[in-house]
Amino acid sequence: MAADDRLEDDELARRLRDAHRRVRMLPAADKERHARRYLSICDLAKRDPERAAARLDAFLAALDEPPHGPPHEPPHGSVPGAAQEPSDTPRERKNTLGD
Repeated sequence: MAADDRLEDDELARRLRDAHRRVRMLPAADKERHARRYLSICDLAKRDPERAAARLDAFLAALDEPPHGPPHEPPHGSVPGAAQEPSDTPRERKNTLGD
């Protein structure tokens, strides 16, 4: 192995360690999914360091993105800040049509 290859492997190893630290700090709900992806990147690094580095770039970018969806779910059927319209049940329709 050439000296240059060794430096590249060290860089990949450093970045993998950094990714591991970041995955450990995730909330439990996200940790398992990200840990599986991280482990697959580590496994790939043994066979194909260049592809692993590319996947690690995408993985770290995904960790930098904010979580998808709102931090909390609004009550069923409601939109925050929107005025609620009264429900139109069949009984209410019958009363308005019969008058």
